[in-house]
Amino acid sequence: MTTKELLNQKKPIFEGILGFYKTDIATIRTSRATPAMVEDIKVDYYGQSMRVKELASITAPEPRMLVIQPWDKGAMEAISGAIRKSEIGLNPVVDGQIIRLNIPSLTEERRKEFIKLLKQKTEDARVKVRHAREEIWDRIQKMEKAGEIREDDKFRGKDELQKMVDEYNGKMGELEKKKEQELMS
Repeated sequence: MTTKELLNQKKPIFEGILGFYKTDIATIRTSRATPAMVEDIKVDYYGQSMRVKELASITAPEPRMLVIQPWDKGAMEAISGAIRKSEIGLNPVVDGQIIRLNIPSLTEERRKEFIKLLKQKTEDARVKVRHAREEIWDRIQKMEKAGEIREDDKFRGKDELQKMVDEYNGKMGELEKKKEQELMS
C-alpha cells in the first residue's frame, strides 16, 4: 500500500468529521427559522425514540416561523413536549393539525453565547481532525519502519496529509464564518 492509497482510504474519516460538524452547528439557533433547528430532536413516541423529521414535515413559511405537521395526529403532544424539553428554548403552539414555533430575535447576550458555543464546536471538530492526522501519521511511520515505503515516500505522505488537514480545517473555518455572520445578523 502506498501513502496515497492510505490517504484515499482515510479520507472518509475527514469527510465524516466535516459532515458531523455541519449538522452540529446547524443546531445552533440563529434568528432565522430553519428546519435543522428541530429536525433531530428526539421524541419518545410509542416507546421508541424517533427524531421529529421522522414523524412530521417541517417547513419555514416565514423567516421567523417553523411549522411542523405530524403525519399522525397522535404524535402532536409527543413532538411539542420534546421541543419544550429540548435546549433550543422555543415554546411550541399546537394549532389544530400543526405545531407552530415562533423564533424570537436573539438578544446581544444570547448571540455572544451562541458564538462562544460555535467556537467550542469548531475547536472540537479541529481536535478530531488532529487525532485523525496523528493516527494516519503513525500508520505512515509504521509502513516506513516495516519497509513497505521509502523514507522520501514517508515525507511526501506527511506533506499530502498536512494538505488534507489544512483543506478540511479551511472548510470548517468557512462554515464557522458563515454561521457567525448568520448569528450576528
